[in-house]
Amino acid sequence: MTETAPRDYAVLRWLVAAAFVVILNETIMMNAIPRLMVDLSITETLAQWLSTAFMLTMAVVIPITGWFLQRVTTRQAYALAMVTFCTGTLLAAVSWSFPVLVVARVVQASATAVMMPLLMTTLMTIVAPGDRGRVMGLVSLAMSVAPALGPAVSGVVLQFLSWRWIFLVVLPIAVTIVVVVTRRIRNVGEPNRTPVDWLSALFAALGFGALVYGLSDIRSPHVIVVVVTLAVGVLGVTAFVMRQLVLQRSDRPLLDLRTFRSRVFSISIAAMAIAFGAMMGSMLLLQLYLQHARGASPLLTGLLVMPGGLAMGLLGPAIGRIYDRHGARVLMLPGGSLVVLAMVVFATVGGTTPYVIVLLAHVGLSLGLASMFTPMFTMSLGSLQPHQYSHGSSLLGTTQQVAGAFGTALVVVVLTSRAAQLTAQGMDGQGAYLDGLRWAFGLCVVLAVAMVGLITALPARVTATSQDELVDAHV
Repeated sequence: MTETAPRDYAVLRWLVAAAFVVILNETIMMNAIPRLMVDLSITETLAQWLSTAFMLTMAVVIPITGWFLQRVTTRQAYALAMVTFCTGTLLAAVSWSFPVLVVARVVQASATAVMMPLLMTTLMTIVAPGDRGRVMGLVSLAMSVAPALGPAVSGVVLQFLSWRWIFLVVLPIAVTIVVVVTRRIRNVGEPNRTPVDWLSALFAALGFGALVYGLSDIRSPHVIVVVVTLAVGVLGVTAFVMRQLVLQRSDRPLLDLRTFRSRVFSISIAAMAIAFGAMMGSMLLLQLYLQHARGASPLLTGLLVMPGGLAMGLLGPAIGRIYDRHGARVLMLPGGSLVVLAMVVFATVGGTTPYVIVLLAHVGLSLGLASMFTPMFTMSLGSLQPHQYSHGSSLLGTTQQVAGAFGTALVVVVLTSRAAQLTAQGMDGQGAYLDGLRWAFGLCVVLAVAMVGLITALPARVTATSQDELVDAHV
């Protein structure tokens, strides 16, 4: 097996392209729910399973990717992920029933769960510390822009074509990437044939799966079922953590939790969890506000959120270069403030708020998140030792999925509770719904402020000489 040259970054361009395509599918179904309800004769609750199943699969699979990526070559991991994704996409496009479509989403999610940790691990392995900000700015195309553009892409497609074209548009792009890249991609590092601890895998699937499912189903009228599911999730995650602590004594954990001994990693992952929860929650609220409260079409909704996603992608490399030259604080503190300001604007929307205000607020939110994500991703993984990159990447991915489910669950609870309270007091349904949306956006403001508080505790940068920030995995 060949070893990639330290400064040969070509492999990353191909991995970013692949990751962008697969991660786009996490949010691409948001605008399609109303159409699917009609075409497949299903309820809204059933239709939401297309997003829930995707998040659920990601939460179950990502925790074991740290172990998986250490056992296979870069080319093997890439080929398996992309072939699996293409299979799931084709199945989704030709789905003849709702259950088949859900299975297709699960297959897609399984590939997505491998691709992002693969990209992050490869980046941290081959990119010199002084270039990581710039290169991580390119990675933000996949990490943050793809989820932001998902609703926009589906909105444009649905305006002119059926929901099947959401997958048919993506499929030839994915197949082309597989054909071109599989021949050119180089292997990075050497596989480590460590055995899998199946008990850890069981605890991870039970814990993270139940946790994400319970949070996603929090709107269910079956409160006892939701509470029990969440309790099972908490117990499963606790058992998983305890199992890893035991396995770490013999240096064979499924997911190495010693990464949290790095103060920078711990603070960064907490801040990113809050940021991702607030982002996913606000994305859902914005869809509800535009389409349910304002009656906007999927096309108009997509066009309103598209500039923000494009801004994140276009500025990603520039933000990375600023980080390499000046460190994180010049980016994260202004970026965090911009996120808070955008959330405050969303918390004041009404039934006649000009769409241009909504567009500008979303662009501001996107720019603020982009200014924080690149430094936080770079510093969090940069504070670890090389053999922990795959575990750190898996922890970041798992945290994102749980945080996304938690964020959307929280805003839905606030929205529905406030709207129900005002309706019971005699307010008309439209007014109550709008006020519920404002309260839910207000929760996002609180989350954004908490995130800013955390990033103030981060250093300007993590350098190779900052040995006190590195984790000794064998202590």
